[in-house]
Amino acid sequence: MRMGAAWDRLSTAAGGVGLAVFAVAAFTPAAAPLDRWMASAPDAGQADAVVVLGADVDPHGRLPEDSLRRAVEAVALYHQGRAPLVLMLGSRNGAASEAESRARLAQGLGVPASALLTEPRGLTTAVEAQRSAELLLGRGARRILLVTGEHRVWRARRLFERAGFEVLAAPVREGAPTSNLPGERLSTIGGLLQELAARALSWLRGDV
Repeated sequence: MRMGAAWDRLSTAAGGVGLAVFAVAAFTPAAAPLDRWMASAPDAGQADAVVVLGADVDPHGRLPEDSLRRAVEAVALYHQGRAPLVLMLGSRNGAASEAESRARLAQGLGVPASALLTEPRGLTTAVEAQRSAELLLGRGARRILLVTGEHRVWRARRLFERAGFEVLAAPVREGAPTSNLPGERLSTIGGLLQELAARALSWLRGDV
Protein backbone atom coordinates (compact mmCIF):
# COMPACT_ATOMS: atom_id res chain seq x y z
CA MET A 1 0.00 0.00 0.00
CA ARG A 2 2.78 2.40 0.84
CA MET A 3 4.42 1.81 -2.54
CA GLY A 4 1.11 2.41 -4.29
CA ALA A 5 0.51 5.65 -2.39
CA ALA A 6 4.03 6.86 -3.14
CA TRP A 7 3.56 6.09 -6.83
CA ASP A 8 0.28 7.98 -6.85
CA ARG A 9 1.95 11.02 -5.27
CA LEU A 10 4.80 10.85 -7.77
CA SER A 11 2.38 10.60 -10.70
CA THR A 12 0.39 13.56 -9.38
CA ALA A 13 3.56 15.62 -8.95
CA ALA A 14 4.77 14.74 -12.46
CA GLY A 15 1.40 15.71 -13.90
CA GLY A 16 1.52 19.01 -12.05
CA VAL A 17 5.01 19.76 -13.33
CA GLY A 18 3.97 18.89 -16.87
CA LEU A 19 0.94 21.16 -16.64
CA ALA A 20 3.09 23.99 -15.28
CA VAL A 21 5.63 23.60 -18.10
CA PHE A 22 2.80 23.61 -20.66
CA ALA A 23 1.33 26.78 -19.15
CA VAL A 24 4.68 28.57 -19.12
CA ALA A 25 5.45 27.55 -22.70
CA ALA A 26 2.01 28.44 -24.05
CA PHE A 27 1.13 31.58 -22.13
CA THR A 28 4.46 33.36 -21.52
CA PRO A 29 7.31 34.41 -23.88
CA ALA A 30 9.56 31.79 -22.24
CA ALA A 31 10.90 30.67 -25.62
CA ALA A 32 12.45 34.08 -26.33
CA PRO A 33 15.68 33.67 -24.25
CA LEU A 34 16.26 30.18 -25.66
CA ASP A 35 15.55 31.52 -29.15
CA ARG A 36 18.18 34.27 -28.76
CA TRP A 37 20.77 31.86 -27.36
CA MET A 38 20.36 29.31 -30.16
CA ALA A 39 20.07 31.73 -33.09
CA SER A 40 23.06 32.42 -35.34
CA ALA A 41 23.89 35.71 -37.05
CA PRO A 42 24.58 35.93 -40.80
CA ASP A 43 28.14 36.05 -42.11
CA ALA A 44 29.33 38.58 -44.67
CA GLY A 45 31.36 37.73 -47.76
CA GLN A 46 31.26 36.08 -51.15
CA ALA A 47 31.01 32.35 -51.74
CA ASP A 48 31.35 29.80 -54.51
CA ALA A 49 27.82 28.45 -54.01
CA VAL A 50 24.65 28.82 -51.99
CA VAL A 51 23.55 25.56 -50.32
CA VAL A 52 19.96 25.34 -49.10
CA LEU A 53 19.20 22.66 -46.51
CA GLY A 54 16.02 20.64 -46.81
CA ALA A 55 12.91 21.26 -44.74
CA ASP A 56 9.78 19.58 -46.12
CA VAL A 57 7.46 19.23 -49.12
CA ASP A 58 3.95 17.84 -49.46
CA PRO A 59 3.12 14.96 -51.85
CA HIS A 60 1.96 17.47 -54.49
CA GLY A 61 5.25 19.35 -54.50
CA ARG A 62 4.01 22.33 -52.50
CA LEU A 63 6.58 23.92 -50.20
CA PRO A 64 5.60 24.73 -46.60
CA GLU A 65 6.58 28.06 -45.09
CA ASP A 66 10.00 27.09 -43.69
CA SER A 67 11.10 25.49 -46.97
CA LEU A 68 9.76 28.42 -48.98
CA ARG A 69 11.63 30.95 -46.82
CA ARG A 70 14.92 29.13 -47.32
CA ALA A 71 14.45 28.88 -51.08
CA VAL A 72 13.56 32.57 -51.38
CA GLU A 73 16.60 33.54 -49.28
CA ALA A 74 18.81 31.55 -51.65
CA VAL A 75 17.33 33.36 -54.64
CA ALA A 76 17.95 36.70 -52.94
CA LEU A 77 21.59 35.79 -52.24
CA TYR A 78 22.07 34.79 -55.87
CA HIS A 79 20.61 38.05 -57.16
CA GLN A 80 22.78 40.00 -54.71
CA GLY A 81 25.80 38.46 -56.42
CA ARG A 82 26.93 36.61 -53.28
CA ALA A 83 27.48 33.34 -55.21
CA PRO A 84 27.15 32.18 -58.84
CA LEU A 85 25.64 28.76 -58.08
CA VAL A 86 22.70 27.51 -55.99
CA LEU A 87 22.36 23.95 -54.70
CA MET A 88 18.82 23.12 -53.62
CA LEU A 89 18.60 20.18 -51.21
CA GLY A 90 15.43 18.43 -50.02
CA SER A 91 14.23 14.85 -50.04
CA ARG A 92 11.26 13.23 -51.76
CA ASN A 93 7.72 12.84 -50.47
CA GLY A 94 6.21 10.25 -52.76
CA ALA A 95 6.71 11.48 -56.33
CA ALA A 96 7.41 15.05 -55.19
CA SER A 97 10.93 16.35 -54.58
CA GLU A 98 11.53 19.37 -52.37
CA ALA A 99 14.80 20.11 -54.15
CA GLU A 100 13.14 20.11 -57.58
CA SER A 101 10.17 22.17 -56.39
CA ARG A 102 12.60 24.75 -55.04
CA ALA A 103 14.55 24.78 -58.30
CA ARG A 104 11.37 25.46 -60.27
CA LEU A 105 10.53 28.30 -57.90
CA ALA A 106 14.04 29.76 -58.28
CA GLN A 107 13.80 29.65 -62.08
CA GLY A 108 10.47 31.44 -61.86
CA LEU A 109 12.22 34.12 -59.80
CA GLY A 110 14.95 34.66 -62.36
CA VAL A 111 17.70 32.18 -61.48
CA PRO A 112 18.86 30.47 -64.71
CA ALA A 113 18.82 26.68 -64.88
CA SER A 114 22.57 26.75 -65.54
CA ALA A 115 23.10 28.21 -62.05
CA LEU A 116 20.99 25.57 -60.27
CA LEU A 117 21.80 22.12 -58.91
CA THR A 118 19.43 19.77 -57.06
CA GLU A 119 20.05 16.88 -54.68
CA PRO A 120 16.97 15.00 -53.41
CA ARG A 121 18.66 12.09 -51.63
CA GLY A 122 19.61 13.63 -48.29
CA LEU A 123 17.38 12.52 -45.42
CA THR A 124 19.55 14.04 -42.67
CA THR A 125 21.81 17.09 -42.42
CA ALA A 126 24.86 14.80 -42.24
CA VAL A 127 23.89 13.08 -45.49
CA GLU A 128 23.12 16.44 -47.11
CA ALA A 129 26.66 17.56 -46.23
CA GLN A 130 28.12 14.44 -47.84
CA ARG A 131 25.99 14.77 -50.99
CA SER A 132 26.86 18.47 -51.26
CA ALA A 133 30.57 17.66 -51.06
CA GLU A 134 30.19 15.13 -53.87
CA LEU A 135 28.51 17.71 -56.09
CA LEU A 136 30.46 20.86 -55.26
CA LEU A 137 34.03 20.16 -54.17
CA GLY A 138 34.95 18.70 -57.55
CA ARG A 139 33.75 21.94 -59.14
CA GLY A 140 36.04 23.97 -56.91
CA ALA A 141 33.09 25.26 -54.88
CA ARG A 142 34.49 25.03 -51.37
CA ARG A 143 33.25 28.27 -49.80
CA ILE A 144 29.49 28.13 -49.34
CA LEU A 145 26.66 30.24 -48.04
CA LEU A 146 24.65 27.80 -45.94
CA VAL A 147 20.93 28.59 -45.82
CA THR A 148 18.93 27.00 -43.01
CA GLY A 149 16.84 27.96 -39.99
CA GLU A 150 18.69 30.32 -37.67
CA HIS A 151 18.60 27.79 -34.81
CA ARG A 152 20.01 24.99 -36.97
CA VAL A 153 23.13 26.79 -38.20
CA TRP A 154 25.40 25.72 -35.31
CA ARG A 155 25.00 22.00 -36.00
CA ALA A 156 24.80 22.28 -39.79
CA ARG A 157 27.96 24.42 -39.97
CA ARG A 158 30.00 21.77 -38.17
CA LEU A 159 28.70 18.95 -40.33
CA PHE A 160 29.51 20.83 -43.53
CA GLU A 161 32.94 21.83 -42.25
CA ARG A 162 33.68 18.16 -41.56
CA ALA A 163 32.67 17.45 -45.17
CA GLY A 164 35.37 19.87 -46.40
CA PHE A 165 33.59 23.21 -46.77
CA GLU A 166 34.31 26.70 -45.54
CA VAL A 167 30.92 27.84 -44.28
CA LEU A 168 29.32 31.28 -44.25
CA ALA A 169 26.02 31.29 -42.37
CA ALA A 170 22.90 32.58 -44.11
CA PRO A 171 20.25 31.95 -41.44
CA VAL A 172 16.53 32.26 -42.05
CA ARG A 173 14.09 33.30 -39.34
CA GLU A 174 11.81 30.48 -38.18
CA GLY A 175 9.23 30.32 -35.41
CA ALA A 176 7.55 33.08 -33.42
CA PRO A 177 9.06 33.18 -29.88
CA THR A 178 7.43 36.50 -28.97
CA SER A 179 4.01 35.66 -30.39
CA ASN A 180 0.96 36.15 -28.18
CA LEU A 181 -0.71 33.05 -29.64
CA PRO A 182 -0.30 29.95 -27.42
CA GLY A 183 -0.20 27.59 -30.41
CA GLU A 184 2.63 29.49 -32.07
CA ARG A 185 4.57 29.67 -28.80
CA LEU A 186 4.24 25.92 -28.27
CA SER A 187 5.30 25.23 -31.85
CA THR A 188 8.35 27.45 -31.47
CA ILE A 189 9.56 25.96 -28.20
CA GLY A 190 8.91 22.47 -29.55
CA GLY A 191 11.16 23.22 -32.53
CA LEU A 192 13.87 24.62 -30.28
CA LEU A 193 13.81 21.57 -28.03
CA GLN A 194 13.91 19.29 -31.07
CA GLU A 195 17.03 21.06 -32.35
CA LEU A 196 18.67 20.84 -28.92
CA ALA A 197 18.02 17.10 -28.94
CA ALA A 198 19.52 16.85 -32.44
CA ARG A 199 22.63 18.72 -31.26
CA ALA A 200 23.02 16.36 -28.31
CA LEU A 201 22.62 13.30 -30.53
CA SER A 202 25.15 14.65 -33.04
CA TRP A 203 27.61 15.29 -30.21
CA LEU A 204 27.16 11.77 -28.83
CA ARG A 205 27.80 10.32 -32.30
CA GLY A 206 30.90 12.48 -32.69
CA ASP A 207 29.47 14.30 -35.72
CA VAL A 208 30.06 17.78 -34.29
